[in-house]
Amino acid sequence: MNLANRITLARIFLVPIIMFFLLVKLDLPPIKIEQFSITYNQIIAVLIFIIAASTDSLDGYIARKRKLITNLGKLLDPLADKLLVTAVLVSLVDMGKLDAWIAVVIISREFAVTGLRSICAAEGIVIAASKLGKWKTAAQITAIIALLINNFPFAFLDIPFDLIASWIAAIITIYSGIDYFAKNWHVIQFDN
Repeated sequence: MNLANRITLARIFLVPIIMFFLLVKLDLPPIKIEQFSITYNQIIAVLIFIIAASTDSLDGYIARKRKLITNLGKLLDPLADKLLVTAVLVSLVDMGKLDAWIAVVIISREFAVTGLRSICAAEGIVIAASKLGKWKTAAQITAIIALLINNFPFAFLDIPFDLIASWIAAIITIYSGIDYFAKNWHVIQFDN
């Protein structure tokens, strides 16, 4: 259990804590500025989410720099990412902040690409993260943060940035999923 894997495990352990703050109502009044309102729960959840999301780059950097890449890390890192994003998306749907179809599209793509990676791995082919995959992650994190902070500061300007970011995340997610399948279609074999 090296440092990179410990950081990845920490990201996994932060998931239920984030969900707790998103889904359990504390009896505290929200913070209000003019028409804008946000709960203390959301502030705590978004701070933990940002910390958890930032550990994704950190654990990968440490593993490569110190030559600590392990099979456990290869399993845990993508699992931690998917758990984090999936848990927060489901929480946002439950809170009425995100349309369910966007969450389903994003989660479905993650399952599909994971399945593709498994098929490729069985054939001895490793699918590295693409630029589109990295853009997808950035778009998803941006949308999630915008939704968690109730579109601050764009709410003051009447700009639905959180909605726009959600749509962009969904579009990039679909496109990156199609790209992964198009580039690796030759590996998928259909038996008669």
